[in-house]
Amino acid sequence: MVQNGEKMNSAVIQLLVLAAIAIFLILRLKNVLGTRDGFEKPPLASPARPAGGRRLEVVEGGGPDRDITDHVAEGSAAARALAAMKRVEPSFNVTEFLGGARGAYEMILMAFESGDIERIRPFLSDEVYQAFSQVVDAREKDGISFVGVREMTLVDAEFDESTGIGEITVRFVGELTSVVRDKDGRIVEGNPNEVKRQKDQWTFARKMGAQDPNWQLVATGG
Repeated sequence: MVQNGEKMNSAVIQLLVLAAIAIFLILRLKNVLGTRDGFEKPPLASPARPAGGRRLEVVEGGGPDRDITDHVAEGSAAARALAAMKRVEPSFNVTEFLGGARGAYEMILMAFESGDIERIRPFLSDEVYQAFSQVVDAREKDGISFVGVREMTLVDAEFDESTGIGEITVRFVGELTSVVRDKDGRIVEGNPNEVKRQKDQWTFARKMGAQDPNWQLVATGG
């Protein structure tokens, strides 16, 4: 009976020791890993260390953004502004914007030709709309035909972090024909077959991240 009792006591002691070890290990793991409530992103892996103990440097990013550097110099103020716009609105694409700017330029100049700028009203700021209206009124008797865009260059970009407003300035070289006719329709100036080049520098603005995708023409120059 004594031997059986000693064996039982020995087994209990072993169980208590194993339980204590298990509790100790659980507490250690909890201190190392921490606790997680709900969904959390897994921690980033620590950079690997070579045999000599020197830490490897991790290069972030994949180099310059070609969508930006294809149009402005890397590291320039314009490049930094465009990068800031992309941080606010990741879907923003400079190349696609320039394609839209070309279309807007053609559409606006064709509105001059027809004398109807009401249809492009959403794309103009109030100041530009008033100025364009005056120009259209002054040219009602002129015959202006837009041929197309010969050149287009992104000149500058600015971003106001306090307002979220981005501005991009584009230089266009357009081709058009222009004639002036008298009241009887006879040409008194110009040649309908002579294509001339017109240089314009337009600035478009938009609040980045806004639901409205349309840019507005806010300033013009030669």
